[in-house]
Amino acid sequence: MIEEQAAQIQFYNAFVKRKNYVLVISLAITIVIAFFAISAGSLEVPLAAIIKTLLGKGDPQTRTIVMNIRLPRVIAAVLVGATLAVAGAVMQCVLQNPLASASTLGVSQGAAFGAALGIIVFGGGVINSDSAATAITINNPYIVTLCAFLFASLSTLVIIILSQFKKDLGPAGLILAGVALSSLFGGGSTLLQYFADETKIAAVVFWTFGNLGAAGWTELLILVLVLMTALLYFMLNRWNYNAMESGADTARSLGVNTRKVMLIGMGISSLASAVAVSFVGIISFVGLIAPHIMRRFVGNDYRFLIPCSAAAGALLLILADTFGRLIMAPVILPIGAITSFLGAPMFLYLLFRGFKYNG
Repeated sequence: MIEEQAAQIQFYNAFVKRKNYVLVISLAITIVIAFFAISAGSLEVPLAAIIKTLLGKGDPQTRTIVMNIRLPRVIAAVLVGATLAVAGAVMQCVLQNPLASASTLGVSQGAAFGAALGIIVFGGGVINSDSAATAITINNPYIVTLCAFLFASLSTLVIIILSQFKKDLGPAGLILAGVALSSLFGGGSTLLQYFADETKIAAVVFWTFGNLGAAGWTELLILVLVLMTALLYFMLNRWNYNAMESGADTARSLGVNTRKVMLIGMGISSLASAVAVSFVGIISFVGLIAPHIMRRFVGNDYRFLIPCSAAAGALLLILADTFGRLIMAPVILPIGAITSFLGAPMFLYLLFRGFKYNG
């Protein structure tokens, strides 16, 4: 009996160690790709020069390229990708829907409408023709973020109500509801643009393309605070999410307040997604792709799935942005279009697979 227990403990320790290896390797690859993204461009910056610049010893030209253009863009990719990925992982858990994410449930589109409202009606964004780093400046990020959060929350509230009171709707029905909400918010955005002047229309249209270069150091600081807060809450509730993977009834039998966990989880996920989207535009499908990639390696254990999803989301967005910058340089392709090309096949794959988790 003792030998059997020892064997089980040894197996569990090896099981946990393997998942820790996945997390460490994911973080290491993300760091390597991040340095490559900082280095690559129309003017290639050697790794040694990057390190010198980060230590405050680089020449003025390199310092301008690294600190003002490329480093903020890479940090934005890390923060936005990680935020959307962990939000997607939690949404998929609390709604028991493998297709749930900010982009498929209408949350991103609701945030986009709110951000457009902030830009057009409240003057939160203007074209900045003097800067080579970005074509739009969010001159009042708090108004834009608040508007984005309010309408993302509205979309979230509709999804929560449907999932709670229309239990026979099923995963496909929730996704169709998300499509309907996306259409509704898209129509609202179109009406706002119809009555706006050319400058504000240009700002909104460019914003919807998705542009990681739009986030300055102030926006990055806000994103750091939002991501750290969301990660802290999600990790504190990791055992609740693990219990909910076995179904709401099983989770309740284990003492989990499933309604509270779902409401707060969806609220924090929508807030985090809204903040990310309001600063850099619509980034589609990262919240869908990253968690499912990591489920292949760590399963549905949220002790590991949450941080691994964050690493995968960051890596995916860095790769997509670097590809968009280099493939037709000096033209920079919209990051939202690239992530959509990646996410659409994954969406179809999950659709035809029958909504079953791999883990």
